[in-house]
Amino acid sequence: MSEFQVKQQALTTHRLVATNEIKDVSDGQILLKVETFSFTANNITYGMMGDRLGYWQFFPPADNSDKQWGIIPVWGFAQVTESKVAGIDVGEQLFGYFPPAQQLIMTPTNVSSQRLVDGSAHRAMLPPGYNNYKRVNNEEGYNPNFDKERMLLFPLHITSFCLWDRLQDNNWFAGQQVVIISASSKTSLGLGYALADDDNAPHSVGLTSKGNMPFVEQVNVYDQVVSYHQLSDIDPTLPTVIVDMSGSADILAKLGQHLGDNLKYCINVGLTHWDEFSASHAAESARSEFFFAPRHIQKRLQDWGPAGFEQRTTGFLADTAMKCRAWLEVKELKGLKDLAQMYEQVCAGKIPPKQGLIIKL
Repeated sequence: MSEFQVKQQALTTHRLVATNEIKDVSDGQILLKVETFSFTANNITYGMMGDRLGYWQFFPPADNSDKQWGIIPVWGFAQVTESKVAGIDVGEQLFGYFPPAQQLIMTPTNVSSQRLVDGSAHRAMLPPGYNNYKRVNNEEGYNPNFDKERMLLFPLHITSFCLWDRLQDNNWFAGQQVVIISASSKTSLGLGYALADDDNAPHSVGLTSKGNMPFVEQVNVYDQVVSYHQLSDIDPTLPTVIVDMSGSADILAKLGQHLGDNLKYCINVGLTHWDEFSASHAAESARSEFFFAPRHIQKRLQDWGPAGFEQRTTGFLADTAMKCRAWLEVKELKGLKDLAQMYEQVCAGKIPPKQGLIIKL
């Protein structure tokens, strides 16, 4: 048994730590065997924002007496191997937020036929959306053929949906064009699909690296594709809203200079360029915000109710997943050792944008 850990203040430093096998749980708990999960640039964002948004608190690491190490959460599937909770059977499968490790103990609360919440004490103050788990075996119309997309895309595209919802709900922040930085990221492409399907959406501009331009142009979801070295191709006379998936202070500064007073609003989301991140550039102001999808989800759950939210998002997630099948290439890794070997490439942004990593334990 082992778990994959990274150094909280030096994300490229990582290690595999041996852990004892858990064979029994207390009353009110279940034991899970993590079976498979995805790993993307989004997981690096979890690490970068670990202190600010509490990501380090979800799964306390083993052998961490110096408090320097952390576990980056991942999205995947796990199977119940031991249960002392009535109504939850051994062999049941859950989808949700897990550690890159073989085992996890949970304390289920708010158990319904469709879902449950991990009520473990150390997770009580963390964002509720991450503590919810789907009971896959009970899902109506569950299709295992979508498992890979569910791990790789659904957690990202729910953010895409929320960004589109935020933009259109605020009348595009008076923008006549939306510039999406790091346009090749899967979250960006999800937003691109949402904008392309919205007849009222402004002109969309996908901003990407020169190397990724052929891929982004091939996907053909943005109205315009521009490389980081050709910012002058973006029309500076149009009122503009930026959705930044990169976290690059340099790109934001240059784009802000190019647009001048026509930069109406900036939504900071991801950190694909996490090594160029500057907290001061991501600080909220009258014309910018740091977008935290779980907060937006909680707002819409209150506005629409759980059934209304599910109704609005389920079709979107399924639709975008089907569209992504035209270009998505899934690369399967076997075990945490393979993840450890690929991890630095993920950090360095060297995974091709069309590729998605799935780790099977």
